[in-house]
Amino acid sequence: SHTACVKTDNTLWTWGNGASGRLGHNNIISRSSPVQVGALTNWAQGSAAVGGLHTACVKTDGTLFTWGDNGSGQLGDGTVVNKSSPVQVGALTNWAQVAAGKNFTACVKTDGTLWTWGSGADGRLGHNNIINRSSPVQVGALTNWAQVATGNDHTACVKTDGTLFTWGDNINFGQLGDGTKIRRSSPVQIGALTNWAQVAADSHTACVKTDNTLWTWGNG
Repeated sequence: SHTACVKTDNTLWTWGNGASGRLGHNNIISRSSPVQVGALTNWAQGSAAVGGLHTACVKTDGTLFTWGDNGSGQLGDGTVVNKSSPVQVGALTNWAQVAAGKNFTACVKTDGTLWTWGSGADGRLGHNNIINRSSPVQVGALTNWAQVATGNDHTACVKTDGTLFTWGDNINFGQLGDGTKIRRSSPVQIGALTNWAQVAADSHTACVKTDNTLWTWGNG
């Protein structure tokens, strides 16, 4: 119920529901038009939580910042305290692409590793359990993750080899796309194709292939 957008001048703007400080303006005021977050001009890519109350953004220097609701540790700062303005997650400078889901966060690093944290319900973090994490934890040991998307209760990720993997909740809608309605707590490959390019998730999943066709599945 909020939106975050990075401009070509690398400024960051948010609007919508301000509850829990998710807009990053150091307050909980809702905005019906874009308002700049601070004055910095080094934001690279942001994500407003799907079905959730927090925001995450990567800067051009590879640092990662989060803010908003933190009840499940989804901000990744080692606490469960809400933040109404951007807070840096650790001191690393190799974060590449972030996705914010419902009470959890996932991020791919420049080294191709995948990290998740926050609510572990339904196995959405991919650690083969349902444990909450308040700081980033690596998903397996692979170094070929390319782009990650987070939904309400599941995660999807494309690898550099064009394969697609999903995990998390799958009971009601089949949003994992593996032909079942079974929850998965660790990454499961969707078919054997190697031409998946870019994925997005909510209570359904959508993915573009390298041939520019579009495929969807889950909640209709």
